[in-house]
Amino acid sequence: MNETNSKTKAKQGGGNRLLALDILRGITIAGMILVNNPGSWGHIYAPLEHASWNGLTPTDLVFPFFMFIMGISTYFSLRKFNFAWSGPTLWKIVRRTVVIFAIGLAIAWFSLFMRGIVNEATFWEAVLNFDHIRILGVMPRLAICYCAASLVALILNHRYLPGFIVLLLVVYAVILLTGNGFEFADHNVISVIDRKVLGPDHMYKDTIDGLTLHFDPEGLLSTIPSIAHVLIGFWCGMLITGTRDNNSRINKLFILGTILTFVGFLLDFGIPINKKVWSPTFVLTTCGLASSFLGLLIWIIDIKGKKGWCRFFESFGINPLFMYVLGAVVSILISNIKVSDKLSVKGWIYTEQLMPMCGGDATLASLIFALGFVFVIWCFGYVLYKKKIYIKI
Repeated sequence: MNETNSKTKAKQGGGNRLLALDILRGITIAGMILVNNPGSWGHIYAPLEHASWNGLTPTDLVFPFFMFIMGISTYFSLRKFNFAWSGPTLWKIVRRTVVIFAIGLAIAWFSLFMRGIVNEATFWEAVLNFDHIRILGVMPRLAICYCAASLVALILNHRYLPGFIVLLLVVYAVILLTGNGFEFADHNVISVIDRKVLGPDHMYKDTIDGLTLHFDPEGLLSTIPSIAHVLIGFWCGMLITGTRDNNSRINKLFILGTILTFVGFLLDFGIPINKKVWSPTFVLTTCGLASSFLGLLIWIIDIKGKKGWCRFFESFGINPLFMYVLGAVVSILISNIKVSDKLSVKGWIYTEQLMPMCGGDATLASLIFALGFVFVIWCFGYVLYKKKIYIKI
């Protein structure tokens, strides 16, 4: 994740960056935008769907990969302050946390505002529609986990980080196993806590096998393993920084990745891999795959020098949060602005343009829309990339 400031600004320069890390970051942001914007939610290309409950699909990798990368970037950021506890360091962490969280709330509010306008609410009714705003989500989770992981990194001796990570995952596993954590039901401990603290009207509503519940995949309790997730990325940042030779770096990343992935799949028999509860096995498996993938990218890009193919993703990777927010805002706009009584801009493109072009194949049309949407967002990022502009939120 790019470093963030309280004031949105752009500046020139790139510094000494590990290109493979930018590319992995760009791949995950492009992936997040892709899976969030199918032409039709009723016709999604299979690999772009989340697992309905237990299990893992390619789509389930993009967000945890980004959180892993955020952990690495957090290490790079705090290293500039020598991991020293000080007023300026604490202020920087708090400021970033508040800004990222506020952006997440602003996106949720904007979505409600646009829906209110479409449903013919008055302007002020749409503006003040806070009764059903979702409090948590992708950006709030990033904010909370960044803050918690940063504070842990400042307080705790880094040699104890692996033990602390294991402790978080074990405690959370016990909570899940004793609190019906792997059941999609009202009595699931995750849902129970979120409903009591946040309230059903401020939560995500999910439907599985015909059952609809207020169940937030970025809820409060599942933040515990998410913090461990970022700290594993932080630990990988230590491995990368502590090793100057890229060949040694990829050896360490592959070894760590293999161990985490193997342990995650092995424990899946008792503690299922589940993104929606962010299970400990989900943390281990996705962090392991992310570590191995980063090692592969370092080998391809930074050792072999094969960089031509990755320029597309670099445009996403150098301005990740800006690109994600831009994608969310554009998606809200085209989903709510009407071109006719029945069709939004998105609906018109999908129904009137892509469906005929695809011979009525709804799934293919939905996939083409998603790919086209990513390309449109990339065009904005490419302009910034060519001008070497880094937008820091």
